[in-house]
Amino acid sequence: MTIDGPAGAGKSTVARALAAKLGFRYLDTGAMYRALTWLASERGAELEDEALLAELGRANPIDFDSEGHTRIGGIDVTEAIRRPEVDRVVSLVARQAEVRLIMRERQRELAALGDSVIEGRDIGSVVVPGAEVKVYLVADEGVRAGRRLAERPGSPAKALAADMRRRDERDAPQMQPAPDAVHIDTTDLSVEQVVERIEALVTEKLPSGR
Repeated sequence: MTIDGPAGAGKSTVARALAAKLGFRYLDTGAMYRALTWLASERGAELEDEALLAELGRANPIDFDSEGHTRIGGIDVTEAIRRPEVDRVVSLVARQAEVRLIMRERQRELAALGDSVIEGRDIGSVVVPGAEVKVYLVADEGVRAGRRLAERPGSPAKALAADMRRRDERDAPQMQPAPDAVHIDTTDLSVEQVVERIEALVTEKLPSGR
């Protein structure tokens, strides 16, 4: 199943909790782009050099361990990829066509390994359009900014909100929900309430309890 939506809508938190509840694998596709961005930055690569970034992506396939940690080049980058410096530039990497092609191939390889909760921005519409359950999360901009601030204590609130707004604008072409996605506004809902709603959709679509 897929969960898409903008930053701060609750994708990661909800997807992780839902996967644990259903016994599915959790795949954070946004973390994959972040990991490549981190690696490119560490190696001093130009972040708009599409061919070089694609080469880095092919040579360093991103993976997730049993605890959901993100690894690239044998390095656990779970915490490093959530830093503000990655937030600010990840869209430069993610919008490049060749990079997206490589990432989609890797995402489909991981999805094919078994029942998964896959979260991102265009998963249901582009990466795995055949998913049996598709959800698109939205939330009020102020609430989304507050959630990002809670995830990054110590970050300047105004700068974080501005970064998020710029990312929304840059990522707009990739943030098209699938036509058959169920939209859920998480503004006034707890994580548990969102998980319950999606679990009901899964039960309806997959009555066998897969």
